[in-house]
Amino acid sequence: MLKNNLNVIILAIAVVVSSYLFSNAFQNRNKSNNTISVTGLGKKDFVSDLIVWSGSFSKKSSTLKEAYASLDTDRERIKSYLAGKGIKDNEMVFSAVNFNKDFETIFNTNGTTKQQIFTGFTLTQSVSIQSKEVNKIEEISRQSSELINSGVEFYSNPPEYYYTKLAELKIKMIAEATKDASIRAKSIAENAVANLGNLKKSDMGVFQITGQNSSEDFSYGGSFNTQSKNKTANITVKLVYQVD
Repeated sequence: MLKNNLNVIILAIAVVVSSYLFSNAFQNRNKSNNTISVTGLGKKDFVSDLIVWSGSFSKKSSTLKEAYASLDTDRERIKSYLAGKGIKDNEMVFSAVNFNKDFETIFNTNGTTKQQIFTGFTLTQSVSIQSKEVNKIEEISRQSSELINSGVEFYSNPPEYYYTKLAELKIKMIAEATKDASIRAKSIAENAVANLGNLKKSDMGVFQITGQNSSEDFSYGGSFNTQSKNKTANITVKLVYQVD
């Protein structure tokens, strides 16, 4: 009899404890679900303050010595041309010279290779200019065809545009995106007749830089436009608030 009563008491205690634990877990679950998640946007248009422009030139000759001599002549012409445009010597960075042995392939009538005939050496060198005088270098890049008219086989690459104060800009945009998300959260809470509680979590989205008024797509890893002088930076911040 005593044993049966003891079993009943133990069973009753177990039921009470289980009920309490279940109730407490249910309340905590509901409490954790009483949240709102909002995403704020930070956006800023800006103009690049650094430009990088490069081009390459090449010469071909039957001997390596002649090819080097011709390339040296073109390099001096390019230096003189750029200096005349206001570019200083220390702003011109010339790469190492690359050279290739050129061959002409002779084929048999059945399409197989008969022989390869050596036709000479092709030497190529590039020059790069980095400057904060964006407009000036931009204009020089457009006029570089003048080098071709002077007999230099010069190939100009499109300029690349950068911004040296990107870190400062990013900090300001994060603050702007956070403020935007906070305003959104308050608006949602007010319209839902709820009280906005403590901030539980915050996550920063991907930082994107695209050309202004362009149709560029955002990428998962973040896009970084270097082709446009006028750019637009975007960043998102996600906030999760407790709601009472």
